[in-house]
Amino acid sequence: MNLTEGRTVLYSRTEMTELVLPGDSNILGNILGGRVMHWIDLAAAMTAARHAGRVAVTASIDSLEFLHPITVGQVVHLVAQINWAGRTSMEIGVEVFREDLTIADIKKTSTAYLTFVALDTDGHPTEIPRLILSTPEEEARFQAAVTRRAERLRHRQKAQET
Repeated sequence: MNLTEGRTVLYSRTEMTELVLPGDSNILGNILGGRVMHWIDLAAAMTAARHAGRVAVTASIDSLEFLHPITVGQVVHLVAQINWAGRTSMEIGVEVFREDLTIADIKKTSTAYLTFVALDTDGHPTEIPRLILSTPEEEARFQAAVTRRAERLRHRQKAQET
């Protein structure tokens, strides 16, 4: 696929599964928040690189809340997909689920939105393929991402003024 054709959401979708081990946890047996953030960033980076067809770097991450604890022995599923693509940047949404294999219990624990920028071989921002939306859900996620992007840009502008 080339830049003019674009790429679909499914083309770059990434799913990761991780087992929570004792080295991933705090003294209470709950996963370290930084470990979850690392996995979120990895899943999003793979999605961004797939869409861009090149290296993409994290430019921002929106707020992250931990809705349910994730404990040692549970499985973490991460689903990352592109929500919006501009000229050089894109928003990747990542949903995190925890699964307790012993009682067949799955709960969504987190959602994060990350902005990535594609880079050329000299480390400069470079154009990415357009995003092809195929479903009403993808259209809705795209529109929500447009709203979040406007808020990010307002926040960045305000931070630069202070």
